[in-house]
This record gives sequence, C-alpha cells and structure tokens, in this order.
Amino acid sequence: MPRRVVLLAALIVSATLLRAQERPPFQTDFPAEEFAQRRTRVMDAIGADGIAILQGAPGVDGFRVFRQTNEFYYLTGLETPHAYLVLDGRTRKTTLFLTPRNEALERSGGAMWAAEDKADVIALTGVDAVEPVDRLSRLTFNAMLRPPRPKIWVPFSPAEGEAQSRDEILGHQAGVAADPWDGRPSREAHFLRLLAERYPALERRDLTPILDTLRATKSEREIALIRKASVLAGLGLLEAMRGTKPGVHEYETAAAARFTFLANGARYEGYNPIAGGGTNAWMGHYSRNLDRLKAGDMLLMDYAPDLRYYTGDVTRMWPVSGTHTPAQRTLANFILAYRDAFFRYIKAGVMPDEVLARARDDMTKVLAATTFANEHHRKAAEAMLTFRGHLQHHVGMTVHDPGTIWGQPFREGQVFTVDPMMWIAEERLYVRMEDTVLVTKDGIENFTAFLASTPDEIEAEMKRDGVLARVQRLPSTPAKAP
Repeated sequence: MPRRVVLLAALIVSATLLRAQERPPFQTDFPAEEFAQRRTRVMDAIGADGIAILQGAPGVDGFRVFRQTNEFYYLTGLETPHAYLVLDGRTRKTTLFLTPRNEALERSGGAMWAAEDKADVIALTGVDAVEPVDRLSRLTFNAMLRPPRPKIWVPFSPAEGEAQSRDEILGHQAGVAADPWDGRPSREAHFLRLLAERYPALERRDLTPILDTLRATKSEREIALIRKASVLAGLGLLEAMRGTKPGVHEYETAAAARFTFLANGARYEGYNPIAGGGTNAWMGHYSRNLDRLKAGDMLLMDYAPDLRYYTGDVTRMWPVSGTHTPAQRTLANFILAYRDAFFRYIKAGVMPDEVLARARDDMTKVLAATTFANEHHRKAAEAMLTFRGHLQHHVGMTVHDPGTIWGQPFREGQVFTVDPMMWIAEERLYVRMEDTVLVTKDGIENFTAFLASTPDEIEAEMKRDGVLARVQRLPSTPAKAP
C-alpha cells in the first residue's frame, strides 16, 4: 500500500477516534424519567386529539456560547441548536428532530448532539424516537392532514433564553412592532405564520399556558438548583459588600459578585446586575452601573446567576462608607422587620392577601414604636404598608417566572420572592430587601438565610477584605508631551 494512502487512512482513523472521545456534554441534574414525566403531563393536558410541537433555540450568531431555550430544556435537557420536539397525544409518543452532524463546526467548537446520535439521545432524554429535522414535515405535519385532523399545540409566547424573562421579552417585542422600519415578528410568531401558510387546515392552540402551569410548582431537583443559585447569589453579594468603598465604580462591585458566580460554575447571569449607588437605586432596573460610589450613600445590589438553567433573586443595600448613619439604620431595620413579618405567616394553604394583612398588622405596631429621622421617612413607611407588591413573583428558570402568586393559596413547592420596599420621593431614595423563598407545609425556607441582613451583620462583612483589593489594575495613561 502506498505510504500516502497509509497516512490518509491513519488520519481518518485518528479523526474518528478523536470524535468518539469528544462526546457532547449532557446535563446531570435531572434523570430521563423526570423529563418523561413532564412530557406526559403535557400530553395529558393537550388530550388524545392534540400534537404539541416546540422549537429549540437557533444557533448563535457570534462568539457566544449556545444556550437552549427554557421551554425546550424543561422537556428534554438537550442542548443542541435547531432541534424540534413533537409530543403526539394520539400515540403518546415523543420524537426529537435533530440536525445532521456538522463535522466542520464540531472541529472548531466541539461535539454536538446530532441525528446520528439516536441511541444515546434516546437513552439520555427518554424520548421514543430521534429523526433528522428534514423529516419533520413528512412525519408530523403531513400526517396531520388526514382526517380526523388533530389540534396542533405550539407556544404563542416568545421562548426564554439567557438573562430573559417573558415580561421583558414581550416589552422588547412591543418596541420592535412599534418601529416603522422594523416590525419583525418573534421566532415563535414566524413559526406560527409558516404553519398558517403551509397547513391552513390545522387548528392551532397555545401551548404556553400549559407549560407555565407545569413550571409553577417545582420538583425536588428543581428546588435544589434554585437553592444553589440563591446561595451563590448571596455569596456574590457578600463579595460585593467587601469590595465597596467610596470611589469604587458600581460595575466593580457587580464584577466582584460575577467573579464569584463564574468561579462556582455558573456560566451565565440570571439577569443584568443592578448596582445602583445613591439616587441611581431609585430606578428599579438600573443596570448601567457606571458611576463612582460616594461616601454617605447607600448601594443597592440585585443580582443572581443562571446556574444550569435556574436562578434566584436576591437584593441587599449597604452603606458605601461601611457604616450606616442613624437614619439609614432605622430604615434598614424597618424593612427587615417587614420581611420577617411576611416570613412568619407564609405557608401552604394560606392566601397571599391573608399574609399581607397579618404582616401589615404587625408592622403597624412597629411603625408606632419607630422614631424616624424626619417626616418624609415616616410617611414613606406608612405608605409602604398599603402597597401589595412586597410579595412579588415566581422564580425558577427565569428571575420573573411566568404566573402570579395572587388569587390562590400558596402551595408546597412554590418558589417566589419576598421583597419589602419603600420609596422616599423627596430624597429619591429607594429602600428594599429581597429574598427567594420556598413554600413548605409549615412555613418557608429562605434560601439566603445566611446572607447578612441586619445593619450590624452588613457592617461586619464590609470590614473583611474582598477580591477587588487583589485585582490587577491598568496603569494610568501617561500624559502626552505638548
């Protein structure tokens, strides 16, 4: 055999072995049985005459790491672009449609799950079949055209991705729609349009409410991930406290927290950090984080990681100088007392309005016994007792998970935020404290119970050295000669 042919054969064998050693990663947080149970509940909801179809996320359009959509990940755990999932309520079968292997892309970015990995994907996800994506129309849509035609269920709402929540995505889409030189539909709306154009005889129904209902109550494994993400958020905030000093930029404190997230395995952020010093905190979702911190001000930080598709929602405020003024200490203690009042009354079976009323009664006594720095502060404290939004929103795969906590009793396995807040308009001062809690049979579990909350705890933490003290800094630019 010619030497050239032998070398070529050796290269082919080496490439094959290299590919075999580069098995694509797959999550280890959930067994295939849990994904199968979720899919079964979807098929129960759509009925024996329904077929549900979900799109996965497209490939990335730059130098970013691919992240699957929350909805697709919730039902499969599979991270690969341009995938489709079909849940057939008639046959009770589940099929994944995947793209064929792209060897050029894998050589540069690593192995990815493809249609050729049928046996492995079935074993890992628990689906019944894996097919190439180009067979989706023939095996699924064309088969629907024969009577009796099934109802086709697809998500009408845009899918959630990295650092996204449904409410924020819908707000963005409204802006795009209002732009006379844009107006592009979401990917999900485009998919719906294609279905209407290509298969007008099929009745389309919204799968989004079904998925939202399933996600509202968390499994034990989901709770474990949210707990870890919340603990990691708390560790990040502690690191930010240690790095806070007059003259430090807001973004530096956020960087200290994010370093903690990354060092503990969080690849993404749950949402952009809110690190507002002084009156910047007045803006609820301030995230420019460009200003230098000033002595005498308070810094508000609201930040949490995306830890393997789950996040938390944690907020603290602390004095830039490291010591609370008497006025700041009074406000912080009042907020803390309100938070603890909510904690006393939340448990499974209790209505949110009842919790709100009982906590308000407790705080009326605290208000009467508190001496505030001025009348503006007292009036703001009185006003916060009439505000309903201190019991906030679900937390899970997004920081603002779909659904509402109002109008129904709390349930075991529900995860949401307790977020007492106060506005002092005369000083453009916003004061708050936020924790993510799990509803249990007899009460709650506060995932960040360890996190500094009292003024004394916060001041003690700020005396410790943090990672910012050890960061290498760019040299100052020398002045140019005239």
